[in-house]
Amino acid sequence: METVKINEYPLLKSGKVREVYDLGEHLLFVATDRISAFDSILPTLIPDKGKVLAGLSAFWFSFFGDKVKNHFVSGDVCKMYPKLEPYKEYLDGRAMVVKKAQIFPVECVVRGYLAGSAFAEYKKFGTVCGKKIQEGLQECSELPEPIFTPSTKADAGHDENIDFDRMADIVGFESASQLRDLSLYIYSRARAYAREKGIIIADTKFEFGVCDGQIILCDEVLTPDSSRFWPADQYCPGKAQPSFDKQYVRDYLNAIKWNHEPPAPALPPEVVEETRKKYQMALDLLSK
Repeated sequence: METVKINEYPLLKSGKVREVYDLGEHLLFVATDRISAFDSILPTLIPDKGKVLAGLSAFWFSFFGDKVKNHFVSGDVCKMYPKLEPYKEYLDGRAMVVKKAQIFPVECVVRGYLAGSAFAEYKKFGTVCGKKIQEGLQECSELPEPIFTPSTKADAGHDENIDFDRMADIVGFESASQLRDLSLYIYSRARAYAREKGIIIADTKFEFGVCDGQIILCDEVLTPDSSRFWPADQYCPGKAQPSFDKQYVRDYLNAIKWNHEPPAPALPPEVVEETRKKYQMALDLLSK
């Protein structure tokens, strides 16, 4: 579905895939059907992708409950804010009312498997984000234990991997320690649950903020946009894995030799449909 502009409230941010509106006491997060790859927004929409992102995030917020405080308030946005009623068809299933929070300017990345840029670095230096890793691992090997590899948050261009000490300089040692411990806890518990459902969560990234003096989990959580999801029954280290995430789109863009510079090319119908199926399957397996 095409993105619909909501005129009744100020648009605070239009990101690669998400629109954020100021409702006054709260924020309205709207997950669109846009898809990005290599830091570019593609011109082709993926039908119902926004509903998958919103649905999975709501599922995980509920899954962790009081163990991990979060910003989710309600998915029934029109009931809380009647001015949104004219947009009900668009917002249903893809929008949520959330608390306002002061967001930490770092991405909290956890890696449990050696994939993507982490494997490229490992092959060259034997490290992942500067951390020495045991020798002899293959592409997509499970790491001896999950590792926390934070990065900066870039409004444009690429995020920059940083070490824990640099993160502590940015957010303070106490906050950095809490963010690291929370990230590892969420990933480890979610990974165990997902494995029972037939999905390997290879890596993921989290965003946190502060609300009423507490650190809370924000933004999207453990979705195909923020994580690598692999089918467990097809897992075979030593090569790239089939996935339930947008790696399929990245692989297509590399296959047509796009140089990763804007403008991004359109996706053919068969790639759109296969991507839609992969996203929907991730939601179905994890939330049912």
